[in-house]
Order: sequence, then structure tokens, then C-alpha cells
Amino acid sequence: MHDNIKIKFSWLYMLALCTALFASCEIDEVPDPNNPSEGVISSDASLSEIQNVVDGTASAMRNSQQFYYEGVGVIGREYYRFSGSDPRYTSDLLGKGSAVLDNNTFYTNNPYAGRYRAIKNANILIDALTNTTASITEAQRAAGIAWAKTIKAHELLLVLNMQYNNGVRVDVADPDNLGPFLSYAESLNAIRDLLHEAETGLGGADSFPFKLGDGFAGFSAPADFAKFVHGLLARVHLYQADWAGALDEANESFMDNSQGADFYTGVYYTYSSAGGDFFNPLYYTPGSTGETLVAHSSYVTDAEAGDDRVNKVSARANIFQDDLTSDYDFAVYQTKTDPVAMLRNEELILIYAEASAQTNKPTDAVDAINNIRQSHGLGVYAGGQSTDELIDEILLQRRYSLYGEGHRWIDLRRYNKLNTLPIDRVGDDVWVEFPRPADEG
Repeated sequence: MHDNIKIKFSWLYMLALCTALFASCEIDEVPDPNNPSEGVISSDASLSEIQNVVDGTASAMRNSQQFYYEGVGVIGREYYRFSGSDPRYTSDLLGKGSAVLDNNTFYTNNPYAGRYRAIKNANILIDALTNTTASITEAQRAAGIAWAKTIKAHELLLVLNMQYNNGVRVDVADPDNLGPFLSYAESLNAIRDLLHEAETGLGGADSFPFKLGDGFAGFSAPADFAKFVHGLLARVHLYQADWAGALDEANESFMDNSQGADFYTGVYYTYSSAGGDFFNPLYYTPGSTGETLVAHSSYVTDAEAGDDRVNKVSARANIFQDDLTSDYDFAVYQTKTDPVAMLRNEELILIYAEASAQTNKPTDAVDAINNIRQSHGLGVYAGGQSTDELIDEILLQRRYSLYGEGHRWIDLRRYNKLNTLPIDRVGDDVWVEFPRPADEG
């Protein structure tokens, strides 16, 4: 399904000074005789040093990535993470018995630290571009800084998705003088403002002062990258229930709602077998038993007949662990180098449908719904056209179209529908948010 995405990806080495982020967002510098210090890079970086920071930032976005997706996916009952070595995947994350989410363990701290590590790299890149005397135009300088701000906004939004009412720190440029935690609403506003700053900065340049990797194919020029920024803004406005804003941004993005449009056009994390690079952490060999992801059976049993999206899971020998069972592997990714979407066209079409339904444009909403349904082997939508009925249908389509991409838990939380998720053991819980990491006080 991802054949249109060029998988080959060659990462340059990541800056050593950005590899030791604690959960409290503090950075320890690790000396590296092969690379300049942060101070040198920040004060007057060469173009090659700037390129290294860009590559390191993109690479850092994948750090501890699996803990984000597996955390939100398990709580959202999209799949189970069966582990032969760690029972917390089926106890803590699912609220078994008296188990609760821990504020000082891998599923809380690792994704939190991983995202702030990427944010730290982006802040270094902003300083480097601000101060460099290398031969770049002012428009290129602004565009490069805009790219870094976009990455910051994206990573902050992932942290906020997990932390929710705990809010996030947005101002972390100075690890010795961290900004305050903002409320959920304030955090979304700050992320939105970062993206608007990025949009403005992209306006005057024909090119970035660096090259972007294969995951940004089709979005490597500022004008094209701006469409990605608009897409992220559409997602943020959706979370804010700013329906008019979501609709405007979706229309400014790379959304293509025409019949036959490629749903997988978008921006991706990429992986490869090159030395020092990463494999897709969400790929598990089919039929695995020790460590694996298995689909929640309701994904198959709730599907409409003929829906080709059931191919995102594959039949397997029954597996049983901790009073949970499945006959299906999670099979969204077919190989260990398949890319993972940051944002793709199908999500944008569904954002457009939701925002249309919420702004009293039922015809537009149904047209988008039918594009999704018919593209996946289903007949046209035959339900009611009230806002509530349309939203129920859109949430259903989001469940199947965006399966395993980190959305279902957030979607149901947005509509206060977490109580509709299946409870597979008596006494299990559905959590609203992850705890703030212990090191953050």
C-alpha cells in the first residue's frame, strides 16, 4: 500500500550532544571529537553542520516511536501488545485489576523524552540558522527556521496527545530555565501559533538551505512543505473544535478529495537496513509469539462486508495471554522498512468531512465520506444527515482508514466516547491520559 513512497533513506549521524534527554527536558552534553560542540554550531555553523543537524532532527523524531504508537493503540483497543518479558503491556495499559499507569516507566517516559529530544535538536537548528554566516539568502534562513518550528509543533502535539489535561512545556529552549506547563487549551494554541509562524517563514524562499530526506518526498520545497504545515494546522484546529479553521486549513493543505486520489500521499517517517539506521518498530514477523502486536478482534467483527481495510490485519494461529486472545496479527506494515505516516491525504479528507459536518455542510461531508467508502469497496453512505449521525459515520471511517496510526483513542476522547471502547476483562479501565513523568514533578 506504500509503493508510492520511496523507502530508501540514508541518515547522516545524529549530533551526539542531543542524545541524552532526561524526562525533565534537561540535556547532558556528550563530547564527540568528530563533531563540533553545540556552542560552535549555534554560533556560526557551516552548511554541512546545518545539514547534520537537520538529519539528526529527522532521525530523532523516530526515537522511542513504538512506545507512542503502542501506548495509544493499546489503550484505544486497536490491538494488544503481547510481551513475553513485560506484563505491563496487558496490565497497566489496559487497567487490569488495580493496575494504573505508572509515571516513572518506559511507556510514559520514553515517548516523552524521545519527542523532547527531537525538539531540542530543532531548537539547536534554529540557533544555527539564525547565527550562521554561511552563504544562504535571508529567505532560505527563514524557511529553514520554519521547517524546524514545524517539527517542534509536530512533536509537541504528540506529547500533548498523551498528556492531554496535564498539558506540556512549550518553552524548553533553555534547559536551565524551562517554561511552565501550559493547559491543554493553551498548549494547542501555542502549537497552532508555532505552525502559523512556520507558514509565514516559508513564504519567501524557493528552496531550503539543506536537503530533506525521502520521507519528505514531494514536500522538499518550501511552497510544497507549506501544504504539510496547513495539514498539521487542520489537525490542530480539529482538536480545538475550531471547525471553520479546520476546514480552511484542510483546503489549503495537500488534500485531494477527487475520486481515485492517492490516499497515501503525505509525509512519512522512513526506515532502512543501512548501518546505524532504524527498522520500522511497528513491524513484527507474522505469527510471532514472544513479542508481537495482535489485532483486537472487534476490528474484524465490526467491519462492514466488503471493506478492504480488514486487510490491515492478517489471520494467524490463535494467541492467548493474560486472559486476552486474538486470531489476527496487526499487519498495517508488511516489511521492516515500510514507512509510517506523519500525515497523509486520507486523514485530511476525513478532517474535511468532519469539519464540513460540524459547519452545517452535510452534502460536502457525505461526498467525502463516499469517496472514502467507495475507495475501500463499500457502497455509498445511506444513514441520516444530522450532525451527530454524520460524526458517528466519520468516526467509523477514521477507525478503519487510520487504523494503527495513533488516532482512535484521541478521536473517541474528543467526543467523550471512550466508554464505547470494549472492555475485555472485568475491571479493566480506559485511561484518559498518561501521567506526567515523575522527573517533571
